[in-house]
Amino acid sequence: MESHHPLKLNRRQFLLHSAITAGGIISTNLVAKSPVFGKAPAIITSDKMRPGIPYGVASGDISNDSIVIWSRSDRPTKMIVEYSTSESFRNVQRVVGPNALKNSDFTARLYLKNLPPDQKLFYRVIFQDLDYQRTYSAPVKGTFRTPPKSGRDVFFVWGGDTAGQGWGINPDFGGMKIYETMRQLHPDFFIHSGDNIYADGPIQSEVTLDDGTIWKNITTLEKSKVAETLTEFRGNYIYNLLDNNIKRFNAEVPILAQWDDHETRNNWYPGQIILNDDRYTVKDVNLLAERARQAFLEYLPIGYESNNPDKAKIYRSFNYGPLLDIFMLDERTYRGPNSPNNQPVPSKETDFLSRKQVQWLKRQLLSSKATWKVIASDMPLGLIVPDGSTDFEAWANGDGPPLGRELELADLLRFIKNKNIQNVVWLTADVHYAAAHYYNPAKAQFTDFKPFWEFVAGPLNSGTFGPNQLENTFGPQLVFQSLPPDTKANRPPSEGLQFFGGVKIDGNTKVMTVTLRNLVGKTIYSVDLPPEK
Repeated sequence: MESHHPLKLNRRQFLLHSAITAGGIISTNLVAKSPVFGKAPAIITSDKMRPGIPYGVASGDISNDSIVIWSRSDRPTKMIVEYSTSESFRNVQRVVGPNALKNSDFTARLYLKNLPPDQKLFYRVIFQDLDYQRTYSAPVKGTFRTPPKSGRDVFFVWGGDTAGQGWGINPDFGGMKIYETMRQLHPDFFIHSGDNIYADGPIQSEVTLDDGTIWKNITTLEKSKVAETLTEFRGNYIYNLLDNNIKRFNAEVPILAQWDDHETRNNWYPGQIILNDDRYTVKDVNLLAERARQAFLEYLPIGYESNNPDKAKIYRSFNYGPLLDIFMLDERTYRGPNSPNNQPVPSKETDFLSRKQVQWLKRQLLSSKATWKVIASDMPLGLIVPDGSTDFEAWANGDGPPLGRELELADLLRFIKNKNIQNVVWLTADVHYAAAHYYNPAKAQFTDFKPFWEFVAGPLNSGTFGPNQLENTFGPQLVFQSLPPDTKANRPPSEGLQFFGGVKIDGNTKVMTVTLRNLVGKTIYSVDLPPEK
């Protein structure tokens, strides 16, 4: 990813540039004297001549004094970002970024670095046409707040599972309304806990509900079948960006994104061959995952060097001031095959994170100086998630001592206890309902760990399912779950059973308050967690 020292514009230059990016007619003699723009711009007579920004802007991977800004043009262009502490863009900083080219589907991103702490910043993205270099897009604006150095409350939201089970953008319902509900809470950032898209879930124009009424989806060609080509995977992300709720949300709330299975295909693992699904002509899941990963990195505001996305890691960590460190896991790329998950000793077959990722996480936890350590795991720890009649998709495999993938988790939990790493909380999604679990060694088969909490949230705009069964290996106790008794499977968003979570850390007391909320933002569960001392 390209990053440059920002160029500060004086008032005269800023007004001049505003006229250019707004398509105004100005004196070419005046522009010719500008050290910022050099030669005079062409006079733009039609918006059709200007690059477009059809899917808005987004920010992400926010950490202490830096953030990633993302957008997409509609043609070959150069990305430019301007930002200011003022909404009117006084004393604007200007950063020239990378080219948005066809090989990245005209997406582009850049880092803003050396940002002031605890400051609301306003930014706008502009694209310069590479073929007509004096032609600029209209600017599209966004905003974010940088992490504090001390004293301020921190509040963020999380959840997973967007546009699954055929529940897409329904204009009559108001689109993906839960994103607007989250935006109105003004969170500092958002953790998307996986299943950002459902590449294996086509969207049909109509779905008949149980009461006979019709749910009507916006449809696109790429979402009419399972994704196999790179264009189809990209089209899944573009589909979500057709929703105005998501575009408003993205412009105001930085995103920390991880992936799960549906970014590629349900319950996938490396090396899998598709045997019994006639919807796929591509049977090699590794090939599908390669295309899925490229689209994931292109369409989400994830930081990586623009000339080398192959080295981008989906597992990564972020510091958000003295109160919080966030550790984002990747539970897809390195896992062994889904199996009965009952191997007695660790091996490549029992990998879930992999030895390399586990060692990274241990180092990160050990070096963390933040009060709270949040581990974002796209899959829950103690809930049983089956894959067919004999295999398992997540860590858990049923009651009893650790076996299979649980051996990796037992090793990690033992490390946290032995090193006395305090205030570790797990956040997850995947199972399409909300829950709070307290892991108690006194109730567990494996007891060599510190008690901890796990919170589950979702879906964001998908079918509601559950609840799943808890196993006793690590002693999880069900404190709360969000579903009414006898909830039928695959409830549509219109029934209101959509859930997200919120986390507030008090800047003075350092108490963490975790809430689980429904579609309209009502708190359905809350707990205060005082920090260990």
